[in-house]
Amino acid sequence: MSAILTTFVETLITVLSYAIIIRALISWFPIAPTSPIIRILDDVTEPILSPLRRIVPRLGMMDITPIVALVLLRLLEPLLVAGLQGI
Repeated sequence: MSAILTTFVETLITVLSYAIIIRALISWFPIAPTSPIIRILDDVTEPILSPLRRIVPRLGMMDITPIVALVLLRLLEPLLVAGLQGI
């Protein structure tokens, strides 16, 4: 059972990481915010990015919140996996 949960956590963190990267890259292009892809990416990534935006300051016009989120996800992954393997 713990192998299934470990695989799920690893996959979830990978998918979230890709979603954050894609959202950051798409933000450079003029795409309508009503686009279904944009709405899905916003729904998936906003619960992670929104709390971080309150803590992480902007660097001029640059929002480094996606970078911070990716680092935190990668630091959190081994802790979660180790905890699940200990079950």
